[in-house]
Amino acid sequence: MAFQLDDGEHDDQSMAEINVTPLVDVMLVLLIIFMITAPMLHQGVEVNLPQTASADEIPMRVDDPLVLTVKTDGNVWIRDQPVHPTKLVERLSAILSTRDDKQVFVKGDRNISYGQFIEVIGLLKAGDIHHIGLVAEELTSDS
Repeated sequence: MAFQLDDGEHDDQSMAEINVTPLVDVMLVLLIIFMITAPMLHQGVEVNLPQTASADEIPMRVDDPLVLTVKTDGNVWIRDQPVHPTKLVERLSAILSTRDDKQVFVKGDRNISYGQFIEVIGLLKAGDIHHIGLVAEELTSDS
């Protein structure tokens, strides 16, 4: 049993237009969110990298390269998380076990000593991590 309320006027024309105002509002909110979060997508810790004429970009074979950073004070960071050197191999091994790409890129500040840098590389080698890439900046004319 169906019933119809009739106000006395029949409007046979159906509404065929889509109200796009809510769609535009949602798109503007998403645009603002992406504009705010895009600068945060750069992972890692900023260091003053050594410069060389033959510096290459980190190869993007994977979407999320694993970057290890050695800062001037000797602290070691995995992406943007500080790691104590005694826990370094353990944390890296756990991360690498879940990845197809076993490459670790090492960024060392240009002001750290060679010995500090080699100690970190030695820890990686001792922990059976052998796919190591070194990161440097391209030499600029003003340097």
